[in-house]
Amino acid sequence: MTERVQVGGIQVAKNLYDFVNNEAIPGTGIDADKFWAEFDKIVNELAPRNRELLAKRDAIQEKMDSWNRDHKGQKLDMAEYKSFLKDIGYLVDEPSEFKISTSNVDPEVATMAGPQLVVPIMNARFALNAANARWGSLYDALYGTDAISEEDGAEKGRGYNPVRGAKVIEWARNLLDSSVRRRPVRCR
Repeated sequence: MTERVQVGGIQVAKNLYDFVNNEAIPGTGIDADKFWAEFDKIVNELAPRNRELLAKRDAIQEKMDSWNRDHKGQKLDMAEYKSFLKDIGYLVDEPSEFKISTSNVDPEVATMAGPQLVVPIMNARFALNAANARWGSLYDALYGTDAISEEDGAEKGRGYNPVRGAKVIEWARNLLDSSVRRRPVRCR
């Protein structure tokens, strides 16, 4: 059985409690006691709604189980089944179009297309992996486009072409050399 710690009006798994206190909170400026007090408040505030939703889920599941028992061995009529699922509230109509607006979002997330990796800046390994992933995406993008000439054996094909790969790496290194001043070292 999981060991628990009493925190206010709730019991928290000891391994979660230790993780939050010893690894997640330190360095954030958040007081651990205040965190747990607020967490206790949130849990107690949302518990009744959570119980309602769980009861609704159980009721829907019972209706689905009953329908499946009643229709066992019969050919599935998808229109009928979909209508049933809508009637019991399992499926809902698709909402009309909507827009979400945000503020104070970094341009890299808000306006620049491409894979986004959010990492803790204090973890150098994570930050380096994120930068490498972005750089790898540049390699992939260059390799598959006409930004790199297909002349002199650098044709795109079904498999990897080492000549084309070398041209991609050369192009990216030139970009890095022209973008980041790292004197006297060059990216070669």
